[in-house]
Amino acid sequence: MTIRSFMRTDAQRTTILIRLMVGAVFLVEGIQKFLYPSMRGVGRFEKMGFPEADFFGNFVGFFEVLAGILLLLGLYTRGAAVVTLIIMSVAIVVTKIPIGLGESFGPFVLRDLKTYGFWSMAHEMRTDFAMWLGSLFLIIKGGGKWSLDRYLTL
Repeated sequence: MTIRSFMRTDAQRTTILIRLMVGAVFLVEGIQKFLYPSMRGVGRFEKMGFPEADFFGNFVGFFEVLAGILLLLGLYTRGAAVVTLIIMSVAIVVTKIPIGLGESFGPFVLRDLKTYGFWSMAHEMRTDFAMWLGSLFLIIKGGGKWSLDRYLTL
């Protein structure tokens, strides 16, 4: 598979809505990991139980910013969406599965909530699930009509 074929996309105009949604969320969340490291970045990774929280907080923040920018531009959309899908998959396993189980999961610490179980997990993962599905959509469809991917492969 060549880079050019990886960048090919359909001519759907509405794909930009999903790209803007997923790209904006990741860009904003990634920036906040650096603006508010104790609350959203390294500090949060420490509270979750991540080994090497300094590394992982900055690593995830960097890739959220990069993927967010690429998605907003529609450049290498599929690759950026793979990154966001991986980030969301890890987030669901690390932060939401423990809520469903009602106990810590491996080294990952359960947050203090009023209730646990399926419905609490479903409520807490609504944004994660939307970002996961949006990322999957972009992997399948590509950047759409108004993307740099489309412009560069015409």
